[in-house]
Order: sequence, then structure tokens, then C-alpha cells
Amino acid sequence: MKFPRNSKILRSQFDVAPFAAVFFALMILLMLGGMLPVSGLRMNLQPPSAGDLPGVDKPTVAMAVDAQGRLYFENQIVSETVLKTILAADAKAAHMPLTLVIHADKAVSYEQLAHLATVVRQPEIGITNLLLATLPREAGAPVQP
Repeated sequence: MKFPRNSKILRSQFDVAPFAAVFFALMILLMLGGMLPVSGLRMNLQPPSAGDLPGVDKPTVAMAVDAQGRLYFENQIVSETVLKTILAADAKAAHMPLTLVIHADKAVSYEQLAHLATVVRQPEIGITNLLLATLPREAGAPVQP
């Protein structure tokens, strides 16, 4: 049995208008997508380090403090008491002494940092080393003593 074939594929003039409409709709979506808010916490860390700052080769635990004084641990807002219990549990679970790395916003006062240092350095918590995180030095910037 023979079937009749009547299909004429692309025998007519190529129409650009539908492709242009899809292209411009895609461009509008991409441009609007760039303006959407990004989840996370915007932090202005301390200025880049001018020289060599100390680092550690032992296990570290990181936390953050924003300009309003809120404490963040593992991407969650925590209170001082919760932070103390979490850090005490982490220090007991570690086989080596832990170092706490504090990512502090530029607007955080020295008083807030000193209070936080006294809170986490209590003997029952078990953390004795603290470091403040800074921005890395730019690749082309010279090292100043």
C-alpha cells in the first residue's frame, strides 16, 4: 500500500519574526532575573590585610556577626546561649583544640567583638584561639610591612 505524501518541508519563505519574539522574551527574562534579590547575608569584612596574618593548620569553626550584632553559626541566626552550647559540643567532639574564626562586619564595634571573645573563651566551652577574618589581599597589590 502506498501512502500519499503531501508534506512540503520549508518550501516557503523563512519567517524570522517568531524567532525574534522568543529571543527578546528570553532576553527580558534574563535581565529581570539579574535584578532578583540573592539569599544570604551581605557582609563588609574588615579591609584587606596589608601583610602576612597568622593562620592555623588545626580544625576551625566559623561564625559571623553583622552590623546589628546578630550572631550567625552555620547560616542560622543564633543567640549567645545557643552559640555557647554549640561551640562547647564542637570543642568536645574535636580531638584537637579548635580555633574560632569570626567573620565580623566592618560596622561591628570593638566592644561587641571583645564581649564575644570573652563569651567564647570561657573554660567550659574549650575554645582558646580566636581569629578575625579579613578580605584577601588583591593579586597585584604589593605587600607592605
